Amino acid sequence: MAEPRAAIVSGASRGIGLAIAERLAADGWRVLLAARSGEALAEAAARLPGAVAHAADLRDPAAAEGAVAAAVKAFGRLDLVVNSAGATQRGDFLELSDAAWEDGFALKLHGAVRLTRAAWPHLRDAGGSVVMIAGVGGRVASADFTIGGSVNAALMNLTKALADKGVAEGVRVNCINPGSIRTGRLEGRIATVMKEKGLDRDAAAAELARQTGVARFGEPAEIAGVVAFLASADGAYLQGALLDVDGGWVRAV
Repeated sequence: MAEPRAAIVSGASRGIGLAIAERLAADGWRVLLAARSGEALAEAAARLPGAVAHAADLRDPAAAEGAVAAAVKAFGRLDLVVNSAGATQRGDFLELSDAAWEDGFALKLHGAVRLTRAAWPHLRDAGGSVVMIAGVGGRVASADFTIGGSVNAALMNLTKALADKGVAEGVRVNCINPGSIRTGRLEGRIATVMKEKGLDRDAAAAELARQTGVARFGEPAEIAGVVAFLASADGAYLQGALLDVDGGWVRAV
């Protein structure tokens, strides 16, 4: 019987990251859940077979190596890294401080760089893969999403660069760009529309979907399903792919 594969999922205490961890665990993976929210992380890991909670702030330069070391110690191998951590501040460009910009890049981009770099030798040994969770904001510019759009665009470029390296070293690197997914962040955007337009929740959600040009919002489990595909043998010929999982939001070629 083959030894179960092992993964690290960052941002795994809630939302898309948690859904990814749940799907991988259901598929038989052993998963190290990494996030800053220690209590929520422990509760999530306790529900998943073969899961380990690892509280870490990936903005800390030393945290990535610690997470990788913990995964290898717990599982004896590492086959997959999913970089799902990181939320960025929205707002008027002129009102966003240097601290907001630095924080946006520190977790989502620099955290992904460090975690991937620390894991790379193990992924190379295992013939493993990396999945970046970026976002369609890296493709579709928005005046109130300058930080997030810049970070997501950087993650897409990083994906292509690491995929080039991975061709020679046997590591697959791909990127998913979620659209509007039903998470706490989306609920916050719906609340903003409610306040700005004086609408109830359902009407505000419909208005936000209309502005985006989609028929409905996505579910975290739908992003998790794409991660599972990318990490499987069925996705073995995907290298450097930038997959927009967005309900048709991005209409550009």
